[in-house]
Amino acid sequence: MPKKGSRMLVGLVCEVCNRQNYVTEKNRLTAQSALRLKKYCGRCKKHTTHKEKKKLG
Repeated sequence: MPKKGSRMLVGLVCEVCNRQNYVTEKNRLTAQSALRLKKYCGRCKKHTTHKEKKKLG
């Protein structure tokens, strides 16, 4: 059973190819806006901007 608290799981989606490559945690109390991180995309084969797309669990 997952922990109950202020953190939640979010999926990170590549802005170029729209593929979900990463899942990370986000603190819902301190981070009000959507996450945008530069991560490596295996499909694009380069570092691209990934944005928070959907909330998991």
